[in-house]
Amino acid sequence: MSFMSRSARLAGLALMAGVLVAPATAAATDYPPPSNPSAKPTAPKGPFKTYNVCVGTTKKPAGCFKTIQAAVNKANPGDTVKVPNGTYKGQVSIRGRGKKYLKLIGNPKDPGKVVLEGGGKAENGVFVNGADQVTVNGFSATKYKSNGFFVTNVNGYTLTNLKATLVGVYGLYAFNSIGGTMSNSTGAWNSDSGFYVGQTPPQTKPVRTILKNLLAYGNVLGYSGTNSRYVTITDSKFFNNGAGIVPNALDSEKYPPAENNVFTRNEIFWNNYNYYKGAPWPTKKTAVNGTVNIPFPVGIGILLFGGRGNEITNNKIYGNWGAGAALVQALTLKDPTTGDLKDNKVTGNTFGVSGQDLNGTDIAYPGNGTGNCFENNTGATTFLPTTTSTFPACGTGVVNTPDADALGTLLGWAVAEDHEAGWKRGTHVDKTGYTAIETYTPVVCGPLPSFPSKSPNAEALCAKPTQ
Repeated sequence: MSFMSRSARLAGLALMAGVLVAPATAAATDYPPPSNPSAKPTAPKGPFKTYNVCVGTTKKPAGCFKTIQAAVNKANPGDTVKVPNGTYKGQVSIRGRGKKYLKLIGNPKDPGKVVLEGGGKAENGVFVNGADQVTVNGFSATKYKSNGFFVTNVNGYTLTNLKATLVGVYGLYAFNSIGGTMSNSTGAWNSDSGFYVGQTPPQTKPVRTILKNLLAYGNVLGYSGTNSRYVTITDSKFFNNGAGIVPNALDSEKYPPAENNVFTRNEIFWNNYNYYKGAPWPTKKTAVNGTVNIPFPVGIGILLFGGRGNEITNNKIYGNWGAGAALVQALTLKDPTTGDLKDNKVTGNTFGVSGQDLNGTDIAYPGNGTGNCFENNTGATTFLPTTTSTFPACGTGVVNTPDADALGTLLGWAVAEDHEAGWKRGTHVDKTGYTAIETYTPVVCGPLPSFPSKSPNAEALCAKPTQ
């Protein structure tokens, strides 16, 4: 009888490691090929017009449009389309430079009153392609096959006061774009991630993408960023997801790995949602390189799967029963050196809540790469490896030392048949307005509450998205 060597065992785990971050593939018919975003756009000079969508009247006043799409089609660069309270079916498409700087305005104070609802062939609630600096403000999107709000191939965008629920892939989604903001928005109960920024083109003079004041819960991932760069996520809450914040590197998109992202001043807690035991959307296993199907791990607060120059700083990270913060090389890339961790920093974070509501492991890092450092993390008392040999302080001459056993343990959490195998359960501290969720159990069928809600994760969901 022969036994598998450590190197062979880790090679097998490396193949399986893609389950950590491999995104769902949307069966979309309206996903355009990526193109180069334009150089910094020039703002139109005007004069600008406002077009109104009118509902509920037989005779439309002059200047009103029966549908959102009709008003958008009429608008020129810089114009505004206003949408009154109501429910609207289908997809709104904003395409090309002839729609740059367009403003699509619903109800910014109560987005739950302007609902975009999927059905039929509708892939996305709002779809922006090649139209720079578009603003979408004050809408909810639900039950779409693919995404709630999707922006691609643009230089700049503003997505604000939005809520995306029960969609087939991503809530708010930006792809192959330069700059932009997502703010004051919620992504909840979506079958991949609440928020996503992917395939950011490398830039000589980087323009940062800003995500702030967000709520993400009930998703597989709160945030997923495949090959994202120059992204700052701040002043947001990621809780009750399978995993909270997951920037990552994959060959399925251009420009790996994720680089120069900053995650700061966020609350990342209770990301122990085992959606495999129940979810308001059809669950499915994740494919690795199109050949191996393995479940996605749950219980991680923030995970760097590969990446360079990323900063995890000044966050509150607690009650995540796998790990609070974890770093692991992107083992599935064709070029393994691209997946190495380099110059990432985990500094100034607070783990646990005054010695309570602890993470299963505060920080897990098997030591791959160069220049990765850790310091001034209050309350961090549990580590993988337990020897803390892989956690050098920041400064000059940072040396990282790989620990093969720690890598095997971390990847083992992903491939275990029991999705909770790596968990160390504790007791959560009461948090007014929030309820910890490990499994999904619908109580009654009813509408989603208006936004914002006093209890952000208190929906009694019963519907499944159209697939």
